[in-house]
Amino acid sequence: MRLLIAGGAGFLGSALVRALIRETDHEIINLDALTYAVQPAALAAVDGSARYTFIHGDIVDGALLADIFAAHRPHAVLHLAAESHVDRAISGPAPFVATNVNGTFALLEAARDYWQRLSGPARSGFRFLHVSTDEVYGSLEAPTVADEQHAYAPASPYAASKAGADHLVNAWHVTYGLPTLVTHGVNSYGPFQHPEKLVPCMIEAALDGRTLPVYGDGGQVRDWLHVDDHAAAIRCVLAAGQPGRRYNIAGGAPRTNLSLVRALCAAVDEAMPAAAPSAARIRHVADRPGHDRRYAVDATRLRCTLGWEPRIPLDRGLVDTVAWHVGNRAR
Repeated sequence: MRLLIAGGAGFLGSALVRALIRETDHEIINLDALTYAVQPAALAAVDGSARYTFIHGDIVDGALLADIFAAHRPHAVLHLAAESHVDRAISGPAPFVATNVNGTFALLEAARDYWQRLSGPARSGFRFLHVSTDEVYGSLEAPTVADEQHAYAPASPYAASKAGADHLVNAWHVTYGLPTLVTHGVNSYGPFQHPEKLVPCMIEAALDGRTLPVYGDGGQVRDWLHVDDHAAAIRCVLAAGQPGRRYNIAGGAPRTNLSLVRALCAAVDEAMPAAAPSAARIRHVADRPGHDRRYAVDATRLRCTLGWEPRIPLDRGLVDTVAWHVGNRAR
């Protein structure tokens, strides 16, 4: 199988590429713009593979996309190319609309043009899988949990841009028949994540002996999923998902931000004992605008119809991620 992965050098994308090269015989074409968030070492393990091709480019470039489809003739597209940091979207939303909305449109159009020229099994077997987020459902009061029929209520520029992309994907399925799939994943963590994100930010601050800033009272609730489990879920949906359907991906490990940071502090202290506990340096700072209080999704469809389950418990995953950061700093 030949897969075009847009955004395959990002945090989740690179984990997916590594797993596919390691565990399958698929050919991977990785199209990525190589933004600031890319960690070059994340793809070092696959750079020498004969089944791996990297193309530096932007998904908004329709001519480039047409050339890629014509030259490589993929059996499926996995769309992970996105701007994803909520804080950056608040201070500067334009790149989020450009990539997440306009880029998705360009990729859909290129895929549609290519798919409509296919015939037989190549046409019927083609898939366009769009990786989205649980944030499109907005903030939910407990005990509400969003399934795939839950109404969209994005409240941040980032979430709105992803919701817009989701609607484009659905429209291309309904209007043109493009065989699309959409996943809504919870917060991922693990090796090679950019340090602007919560888990690596707190780990690095704790290791450096710096203050650990927590927005507001730290009571915001998020579900957490190891990046390798997230990649496995995407592969499961690609292999067996029903075109036109959306699939929530949940870790089943909801935590308040404050409790997560405290767990990271404990893991850092265990790995690198210090005179004073890292948690003593937690400082509550002004909350960000429009900070959603609670996300929660129901992944019954994915678990019961496709048989996926997360394999890495959160506590173990956090300890392993801290160990990776410690080892990475030592190299």
